[in-house]
Amino acid sequence: MSLPPAEPHPHRAVPAPSVHPRSVRAREAVLSAAADLLAEGGLAAATVDAVSARSGVSKMTIYKHWPSRTAVAAEAFGRRMADAIPLPDSGDAVADLREQVRRVSGFFAGDSGRVFRQLLAACATDAGGAPYFRAYFLQARREAVAELWDRLVAEGRARPGVTAGTATDLLFGPLVFRLMTGHAPLDEEQAEAVALAALHGLLADGA
Repeated sequence: MSLPPAEPHPHRAVPAPSVHPRSVRAREAVLSAAADLLAEGGLAAATVDAVSARSGVSKMTIYKHWPSRTAVAAEAFGRRMADAIPLPDSGDAVADLREQVRRVSGFFAGDSGRVFRQLLAACATDAGGAPYFRAYFLQARREAVAELWDRLVAEGRARPGVTAGTATDLLFGPLVFRLMTGHAPLDEEQAEAVALAALHGLLADGA
């Protein structure tokens, strides 16, 4: 008796993209089309049919490079966000971390936040798309913040034992929670309050 095909493992690594010039051109066309469709109508608009029509790349080729439309959308969204939120570099790592929290909060507060919510929900049930969300959205964002945190460590300003990953979760996790639940605003004042609480702690000195 034959066994059903195995479901993609949720933590499976994303395969490296082909470097063949034709494949590179096709990928760029697909990602550009997907990003535009996401901006225009959210995840519902970024179907494989629509991406194929907009990019001029066949559906067969799209599925050759990505396992699902969620995977295409996640990669396209991650790249667009990286362009929209460059890492600040004022020379003061603490100020830059606070500024990055404000920038990410502002990004989530707009139409891009709606797309992010849709992608996060889709990736919860799309085992093929989830690794692309982690690779092209989460990993890139976390690596960027780690650069800033590593500066604090090198300057001796970070609390010993706090990793870049923990710092990232504390700084940006509240923004995602607020975006998903809507229980609190994503405005600049609130973003600053979150950043200060994460960076300086919740307890009074000596508590």
